[in-house]
Amino acid sequence: MLFPEALVRSHPFAILAAFVAINTVIYVTLTVAKAMPKIYFGDYRRRRYERAETRSIYPDGTR
Repeated sequence: MLFPEALVRSHPFAILAAFVAINTVIYVTLTVAKAMPKIYFGDYRRRRYERAETRSIYPDGTR
C-alpha cells in the first residue's frame, strides 16, 4: 500500500511514525527483559544468618 507523498511528508504522519517507533522499541525491550533469567541480587551478597559450617549429612555439600 503506497501513500501519497504529501501525506507521508505531513507533520501528523511524522508524529504517528515517531509514536510507532518508540512503542516498538519499548515492546522489544520488555520482551527481551522477560525472556532473560531473573537476577536475584541477594545471591551475590553474604548473609549474616548463613552458617560458617554445613550441618548437612553430606559434609562436602553446599551450605
